[in-house]
Amino acid sequence: MSTSQEEQNISQKLISTVEPFWQTHGVTGEFTGVDGIRIAYGLLVHPNPKGSVVISSGRIETYLKYQEVAYDLYQQGYSVFIHDHRGQGLSDRLLVNKQVGYVARFSDYVEDLLYFVERVVKSYTQQPLLLLCHSMGSAIGALTILAQPKMFQKVVFCSPMFGIKPALPVKLANLLLGTHKLTGTAERFFWGQASYRDLNFQLNQLTHSPSRYGWFRQLYAKHPQLELGGVSGTWLTQALLAMAQIAQHSHALKLPTLILQAEKDSVVDNRQQSVVAKGLPNATLVKIPGARHELLMESDEYRDASIKLLLEFFARQD
Repeated sequence: MSTSQEEQNISQKLISTVEPFWQTHGVTGEFTGVDGIRIAYGLLVHPNPKGSVVISSGRIETYLKYQEVAYDLYQQGYSVFIHDHRGQGLSDRLLVNKQVGYVARFSDYVEDLLYFVERVVKSYTQQPLLLLCHSMGSAIGALTILAQPKMFQKVVFCSPMFGIKPALPVKLANLLLGTHKLTGTAERFFWGQASYRDLNFQLNQLTHSPSRYGWFRQLYAKHPQLELGGVSGTWLTQALLAMAQIAQHSHALKLPTLILQAEKDSVVDNRQQSVVAKGLPNATLVKIPGARHELLMESDEYRDASIKLLLEFFARQD
């Protein structure tokens, strides 16, 4: 657990250093993705980069939430490129109820990422690209690598969504998914899901850092258009199909891979992570003891270890 002084330092860094840096150095824009959906993005372009990192973020996230991660990578000499997945962040929402997590096809996420790299990222750099993924973004990243095996030089999966921890038994979840389809409610919240809630820090299962958690919640309060609630039956169905595809074709993910596993993760299934990792020909899995799901927004004890590992991995000459 972080000390109060460490947390004060984190708050000061975020407010006094990271946010002003983004305001003066950040580049923002948008492009049109599959089916005419507007996709927002943010960039930090280093004047003399030693590498270029593309970030694939998690569900409900936005590039604005990654300001500190991008800042830290920039300070290490990297240009950073990140977009908001369709249906979340500053990108277009796909349903009338903008709180519902939805995607028509998981492959749409992949097509958006491919377009982002080819049309946006490569207009700024011709360097070999490094891919950094978190949670749902790891499933998107893995499928993108399967589609274009030579697009990235290396990949880091943080708390990857290769399996999820169901709140319901699998048989019951499948029964409810079938009911959603039959009743035409697959585009509504899945059973037990609800609109965005600003949970108190004590109730959160994402991070041990009150400063980073509070900053993230304040960001969403300042920009309520970022808010996103639980998932729809369609999203869940598509996610299950995507994770099954990754497990089935893991042997084809041959590029150098680092998997950072949060020991105390209550969001994704670490057992399935380990199963997929064993199927990857060139992967190393490192468990971060005691860490919760959001390794890149954790308290310094866990975050520093994660950042150190991924930087060493990116810098390593294979």
